[in-house]
Amino acid sequence: MAYTFAIYQSFEDLPSQWDDVVGRQNIMLTKNYFCSLESSLPDNMKCFYVGFFNAEELVGGALFQFLNFIQHKTFQKDEVLCNFKNFITRKLSRNVMILGNNMLTGQNGFYFDQIIAVRDALDLLSQSAYALQKKAGKTSLIIYKDYQKSFKQYFQNKNFKNYYKFSVQPNMILEIKSHWENFDDYLNAFSTKYRTRAKSAKKKLAGIEKSEMSLDDLKIYQKTMNVLYQNVAENAPFNTFFLPENHFVSMKECLKENLKVFGYYLNEKLIGFYTLILNKSDIDTYFLGYDKDLQKEKQIYLNMLLDMVEFGIKEKFGRIIFGRTALEIKSTIGAEPVEIFGLIKHNNLLINQLMERIFTSLNPVVEWIQRKPFK
Repeated sequence: MAYTFAIYQSFEDLPSQWDDVVGRQNIMLTKNYFCSLESSLPDNMKCFYVGFFNAEELVGGALFQFLNFIQHKTFQKDEVLCNFKNFITRKLSRNVMILGNNMLTGQNGFYFDQIIAVRDALDLLSQSAYALQKKAGKTSLIIYKDYQKSFKQYFQNKNFKNYYKFSVQPNMILEIKSHWENFDDYLNAFSTKYRTRAKSAKKKLAGIEKSEMSLDDLKIYQKTMNVLYQNVAENAPFNTFFLPENHFVSMKECLKENLKVFGYYLNEKLIGFYTLILNKSDIDTYFLGYDKDLQKEKQIYLNMLLDMVEFGIKEKFGRIIFGRTALEIKSTIGAEPVEIFGLIKHNNLLINQLMERIFTSLNPVVEWIQRKPFK
């Protein structure tokens, strides 16, 4: 069967049936989500879309992101080692093309109708990646992002023989049990140690008010939210982008009720917020921010995690996808690690032969203890 594909530079150019075919299973592949991306992209990111066709019929689509690291400080901490890593990163990877969404954890990069075989789909993705390298510019790195282990068998063909298969931190996911009718049911499933810990954290929020933020609220507080977000982002050891100030306003304007933002207020001052993307039966946790001077005293982050779970239970969602950061604390609220992998290739053949050694030296294994809070 002869398939073709077309490359698009804006969501406005996508075929009219895109959402019915590509976006029907994943809100992160819909035109509305792409709209929010395009209107609030990080300075060093560009997006491209690919539609796949059988004759005139759209059968799949993909999101590619290009990231430029020339002016971007990837490793944040002001240490000699981080400065060295930034120097090496800029020398070895001036830019990167990613099949997938670098702003989220999980396979949010493509979808094909079930009429197409997996191997055919991957062949098309490989062909379109090659075409994009010619159209948009050859990048130092090409990355296929976030696949579950069961998918590894499909990357064995010749198109991917030069790629290094890597695994970093797992995706932390909480399966919401059907018998949890409310938050108390969830807490009662904890052992005494973790139930006491959760209740103690809740008490530390005394005096702090929590409420959902409307679009008008986001417009009023967007400068403050950006500062709170930067408090968290700049503390991370590794960042490939920073969100612009208008990001959450644009997301809300485009996603509407599928984006939830909750604020934490002390003496009428915003001191923290978190965001959730409602994606069919899943909740994808998104970016958050908090006052770093109050974080430890009020246990803001742990309370945010617990509040996310409470929202998921109340609204009858099936899973909460917490992503690949802060693994241990997420395990304390019941999230379980799901191993994911990716593929990476350098366009310089000599450097690519050293990819495994380079990758492991720049991405050391994170040691953590998986907690088991349930009885």
